[in-house]
Amino acid sequence: MTGDEGTRFSPPSRPDEVPTPVGLDALPRPVAAVVGGGGVLGAAQVGVGYALEQRGFVPDLIIGTSVGALNGAIVAAHPGQAAPWLDRVWTRLRRHEVYPLGFLVSRSSVFADRGLRRLITRAELPSRIEQLEIPFTAVATDLVTGAEVLLDRGDLESALLASAAIPGVLPPVDRDGRTLVDGGVAAYVPVRAAQQAGAASVVVLSVGPEGSPLCPTVPPRRAAAVVARAGLLLFHQQIERDLHDVSSQIPTVVVPTGIETWPAPWDFRHSQRLIATAAHTAGRFLDGLRVNGPGLYREAAPAASVAGAGR
Repeated sequence: MTGDEGTRFSPPSRPDEVPTPVGLDALPRPVAAVVGGGGVLGAAQVGVGYALEQRGFVPDLIIGTSVGALNGAIVAAHPGQAAPWLDRVWTRLRRHEVYPLGFLVSRSSVFADRGLRRLITRAELPSRIEQLEIPFTAVATDLVTGAEVLLDRGDLESALLASAAIPGVLPPVDRDGRTLVDGGVAAYVPVRAAQQAGAASVVVLSVGPEGSPLCPTVPPRRAAAVVARAGLLLFHQQIERDLHDVSSQIPTVVVPTGIETWPAPWDFRHSQRLIATAAHTAGRFLDGLRVNGPGLYREAAPAASVAGAGR
C-alpha cells in the first residue's frame, strides 16, 4: 500500500474502550464501490467481489463503467451474494455469446448487441434502475459532446447497453435525446462520479493493466503494438489523474488483483484463473488494509516499475 497509510500500531485498548475500526470497517460512510471497464477483465472483478463479500462488505452505492456496470448492477440487485452467481456466468462465457457474428443491424458497429442483451436478461435484473437494492449508476459517454453521462434512473437495460457500447464494436444507444457509447471513453474508472454522488470513501474494483504501474518496455514498432501501447497510456493517465484528485479529498482504496498476464479482450477462456488469482490477492490486501483519512490506498509499485518510470 502506498500514500500516508503504511503499517500502523496502536497501544492495547482498555477493556471498556470501543475497538478502533480497521480495514474496510474504517472507511467513512457512505462508501461507494467503483467498478471500472475492461471487457474480459470483468472476471477479475468477480474475484475481488468474492474477497469483499467474504469480509461482509456491502457498499452504500455502486458506480460502474462498461463491463463494470453489468457486474455492478448484479451486485446492486443481490448485495452480499452476487459473486457465486457471477462466477458461474463468467466461467461458462465464450466470445460468440458476447460478440456474435452475423447480419449487422447497422453500419455503426462490427457486432450486434443481441448477445449482451441475452446476458442482461439472464441476470434477472429489475426493469428500472431505481428498483435495485443498492443505489446504482451506470456511466456512459455522449458521442457528440464527449461528456460523461450518469445514468442513475430509468430503464436499466438501455443504461447497461450504453455503458458497454465499445465504439465501433457494439452499437451506440439512443437515450433521452443523446447518442451514448462506452463510459470508459470519459471515465474508465469513475471515481469522480462516486464523489459527486456523495461518497465519503471509495473502493475501486479491478482496473486491469491500465491501472497498474507502467513497466519499462522497448518502444513498439509494429502498427498494432503502437496502437495498443498508446491506448494503454491514454487510459493509464486518465485513471491516475482521477484517482489522485479524488484521493486528495476522501479515502480511495484500489483493490489489487495480482494478475500479471492479461488475456486478449475477447478471450473468455481464462476467467477461472482471473477469478481465483484476484480473490486470493484481494483478500490478502484487505486483511492488511489500514485506513487513516484521505489518501490513495493500494499496493506499492514494484521496484523495477518505479525505476523504469523515468527512463
